[in-house]
Formats: sequence, structure tokens, C-alpha cells
Amino acid sequence: MDLETQINELEELVSKARRVPLSSSIMVSEKGLFDLIDQLRANLPEELKQARWIIKERSEMLDEARREADKILAEARMRAEEMVAETEVVRAAKKESAELLEEARSNARKIRLEAEDYADEKLANLEATLHRLVSTIRKGREKLQGKVEKVQDVEMIEDDASDETQF
Repeated sequence: MDLETQINELEELVSKARRVPLSSSIMVSEKGLFDLIDQLRANLPEELKQARWIIKERSEMLDEARREADKILAEARMRAEEMVAETEVVRAAKKESAELLEEARSNARKIRLEAEDYADEKLANLEATLHRLVSTIRKGREKLQGKVEKVQDVEMIEDDASDETQF
């Protein structure tokens, strides 16, 4: 029996059914109706069953695709956050290294200036000591020259005196 014939039988069952008094309802044999529904199901075209199966599979595939897309998006967001965090870490590390480098340069400059000041102070002390030493040497030489001059003066006087006594 084809599908159209079964639909016609269903229509006939409804049209021949007894009416319920004072309502628009009808009374139909439950067994007869269920038998007809079972026959309809059994005779449904295979394409309709396949279409239902395809629709069900499509729905399941779409749900799976949505879940997979959500998973991929969540992973992408998480990776993006990690990359941002890594970028922040790198940026902070670069900033800290620049600060440390500047501090090291500043300390090196300070140490160099202190070393130069120390060396200049020691050289100034050495210069002052050398000036005192030179001054002492000069005075000693002057004393020696003064005695030499006195001795020469005395010798000259003696020479003059001996020259005078000879006349």
C-alpha cells in the first residue's frame, strides 16, 4: 500500500468517526488509528528516513563544529594572553636591563671621577713635597754659596793683604 492510499484511509477514518454530542470533537477507534499510523511509518519513503537521518547528522556535525570552534577560540585567546604576558615580561626585562646598564655606567663614571680626584690629590701632595724639597735644596745651596763667597772674600782679603805687605 502506498503512502497516498494510507493517508486517504486516515481521512476516511476521521470522516466516518462518530461525533461527540454538543462539541466539534469526534470519536475514533484508538486501535484503528494506531494501526494506520504504524502502517504510515512503515511505508514512509526511504528518502524521507534518510533525510531525517541527514538532518540529525547535520545537526550533530554543526554542534561538534561549534564546540570545536569554541575550543579553538578559547585556545587562541589563551595563547594571545600568553603572548601579551611574554611581551610584557620581555618589555619589563629590557627596561630593567637598561636601568641596570645606566646604573652601572653611572657607578663607573663615579668611580673614575673618584679615582681621578684621588690621583690628583696624591699628585698635589707630591708636588707640594717636591716644592718643599726643592726649596730646602735651594736654601742649602745658598748657604753653601754664602760660605763659599765668604771664603772667597776671606781669600781675596788675604790675597790683598799679602799683596800689600809685599810693597
